[in-house]
Amino acid sequence: MFYGISSLSLDSKGRITVPVKYRPLLVPNGLTYLAIVESNFGCLVMMPHNIWTERTRTLLKSGTEIEKRFWMGLADTPELDKFGRVLIAPMLRSGANINKEIVMLGVGENLEIWDAKRLSRHKEIVRAKNE
Repeated sequence: MFYGISSLSLDSKGRITVPVKYRPLLVPNGLTYLAIVESNFGCLVMMPHNIWTERTRTLLKSGTEIEKRFWMGLADTPELDKFGRVLIAPMLRSGANINKEIVMLGVGENLEIWDAKRLSRHKEIVRAKNE
């Protein structure tokens, strides 16, 4: 299970370094590929490749076109390099407005990658709705 918060920076090539505590869960059994999907909340979702594969197999059988577009079309399956870095595709960065300063949240089965400013705005909106 993923949990917690980490402050990260995007490097000049569009990569982030995944915190060491998440790596064994993200790429288990010596695998190196993972999945990154654009979410409807303004962030990216990072998960183990096998979890993403299970979801897409189910969607191929019974998913809607919208679900397929989200989970398959707005996804990338990059490799975690030997230094723990992963490239976030430019299209995904753009879609989630990811800039230099990033916050990574562990939220159970996956990780969320947020632009730091966008996460602050998101939290303000959510808190205002709950008042």
